[in-house]
Amino acid sequence: MWHNAFYLVPGVLLAATVLYAWQAKQAAQRVSDPKGLPGRGIALLEAAFLSGGPGRVFDTALVRMHRRGHVVVSRSRLVTLTASEPVDEVDGAIVDAIGPSRSRDLDSLRVAVMRAPAVQAVGDALAARGLLRNPERLRRARTANRSIWLALAVTLAFAVAAPLLVSDEPGSDGPSLWIPLLLLVLGLVSLLATRPPKGRVTPAGRRQLGLMDTGKPWQPHHGAFVSGADAVLLGAVAMGGLALIGADGLGDAELHEAMLAAAATDQSARAFAAAGGTGSSSSGSSGSSGSSCATGPAAWCGSSSDSSGSSGSSGSCGSSGSGCGSSSGSSCSSGSSCGSSSGSSCGGGSSCGGGGCGS
Repeated sequence: MWHNAFYLVPGVLLAATVLYAWQAKQAAQRVSDPKGLPGRGIALLEAAFLSGGPGRVFDTALVRMHRRGHVVVSRSRLVTLTASEPVDEVDGAIVDAIGPSRSRDLDSLRVAVMRAPAVQAVGDALAARGLLRNPERLRRARTANRSIWLALAVTLAFAVAAPLLVSDEPGSDGPSLWIPLLLLVLGLVSLLATRPPKGRVTPAGRRQLGLMDTGKPWQPHHGAFVSGADAVLLGAVAMGGLALIGADGLGDAELHEAMLAAAATDQSARAFAAAGGTGSSSSGSSGSSGSSCATGPAAWCGSSSDSSGSSGSSGSCGSSGSGCGSSSGSSCSSGSSCGSSSGSSCGGGSSCGGGGCGS
């Protein structure tokens, strides 16, 4: 026998999912350490992360080490360490990832450094000041928003079942169809109200990128290579990526070719993992590493999913859930895509899928 009180079940479920989605959306938008916009004085690797995610950070740091003569990269994608004098923690992460053998293939090195705590911390700092969105929180907000569809499906099922379960006894109440109709309308409105923000880069992050795009080449104002041609080169790599500046701009065709090939391998591995692959692609160890980025615990895995100036230097996280798309307008969700970086992803948290990976 049907009773209208049964509608309390989908009603309570809908209320719970809407509350969860609203709280998750607020958490995704929360800024824990607002400091305003750093303008053109932003640090080099922060600019790289904001523009292209952890893949762009690796590219920028490796080019910087190469210009200092601390690494040699062969056309066969073997990175050989010639000096161990890191200028910051990201350089130190590269040195540590290469290891005591003082050489490592570029493909696996790229993935290892993208997942290194030093690189993840760059994304965490940008998220804390509101320039990027935390990919884990963003993924949670999207999952919470989708859960409202489950509540709507249950409501619809109750509405369909009600006429079938009504009693034929005289005087029995028929189902009130206005109740599920009201719940469905409220659920659809809630879907719109709790829709998570799109993209890894926040409005403040886009304003920051706009401040750096003045028509003149951006270059770092502090740290290594703060002036001269190297500063212009590193600024171009950080903001535009390797594909944009080209082999002539980099000044080393072998390095340019090897780094772009490593980024393409990374992108293929993540796309393979996102499509449901086992993580062992034809690229060997690098394919396995790349796909593990799409499913691993790191959050910053791909590129900034909606940043400008993409160049194709890092793959996307596909659907790994970390928000890693492509920096050309996706997140690695690009992301990263954790992500991807067309120049990474997969938005604070433990910084692939992503989260890196990725955004």
